[in-house]
Amino acid sequence: MKKVIKYIVLALVIVVFFGTFVFLHNNSKPQEIRYQEFTAAQNDITRSTVLTGKIVPRNEVNIKPQINGIIAELFKEAGQMVQKGEVIARLTVIPDMNSLSAAQSRVRLSEINLKQAQTNFDREKALFQKNLISAEEYEKTEQALNQAKEEYAASQESLEVIRDGVSSKNATSSSTLIRSTITGLILDIPVKVGNSVIQANTMNDGTTVATVANMNDLIFEGQIDETEVGSLYEGMPLTITIGALRDYTFDANLEYISPKAVENNGANQFKVKAAVKVDTEHTIRSGYSANALIELDKINGVLSVPESALEFVKDDPYVYIKGEDGSFKQTKVTTGLSDGVNIEIKSGLNEGDVVRGPRVIEEDSIQNN
Repeated sequence: MKKVIKYIVLALVIVVFFGTFVFLHNNSKPQEIRYQEFTAAQNDITRSTVLTGKIVPRNEVNIKPQINGIIAELFKEAGQMVQKGEVIARLTVIPDMNSLSAAQSRVRLSEINLKQAQTNFDREKALFQKNLISAEEYEKTEQALNQAKEEYAASQESLEVIRDGVSSKNATSSSTLIRSTITGLILDIPVKVGNSVIQANTMNDGTTVATVANMNDLIFEGQIDETEVGSLYEGMPLTITIGALRDYTFDANLEYISPKAVENNGANQFKVKAAVKVDTEHTIRSGYSANALIELDKINGVLSVPESALEFVKDDPYVYIKGEDGSFKQTKVTTGLSDGVNIEIKSGLNEGDVVRGPRVIEEDSIQNN
């Protein structure tokens, strides 16, 4: 029984030793290196770029008040259409105390001058009726009276404007009524009833009461890198895709290329604008993110191979052409336009030639790694 066990153990040792030897021998063999293969063929190559930007109205106007005050009433809200001259809000005036005091003083002074002018006129009129003064002297006092009356009326009107924001003579064109300066869609009303607003001056842009734009006239605004801007020209066609509207693209025409670059994250970029053709079936909102595809260059029916088949030696491009015996021979080529995937081959290759591509990575190698 002991001999049987001994032989069994010995047999197991021999099997393990032989298996280990076979395993190590197989792993020590160099694996066959395989490569992808491509065939040189005629293709159309297009070099294009994608611009990121947004859709905005061509004319977007900020409506600001003509006087300082408090929003007393809002007649419109964002999303509504408004006509040119239509009232959007009404203000309650907050008069400037210095201006109010000066206006009141002007009224009192003009009233004094008017009373004196009236007295002088009455005196001269009585003398003129008795033929004691000339007509010329009488007419001068009459003119002075009329001027005093006009000055008094003007001072009263000025006081009303400063105090109430509107005069009794021009109630229909009151500066307390904030009107739209264009016809369009109200994009935003950033104020509420009770908010204080100020007019534009040399120290302040003024408070925006509403933003109005013509949404039937839209443009695409984007930026392009300085390395590609030289290929653009006005009138160039673009294909625009809006992220918020799935599967919807439309054409546009480039109409503006900025003459000055703007630095953005260390790169010089130029602003471009393209006219958007509005589709009535889709609602395009201001500020939509969009991408514009531009074809910078295109050639048809040229010999090409995938770029991954190229190998560079001191900036010179080479490919490996497969021979009849299955071996690959290094050959220098002349390249042309590339679309980022395929590249034009001007010389060094013939149509139908098989070239070597990247190395094929075996699944077993990936699992072992």
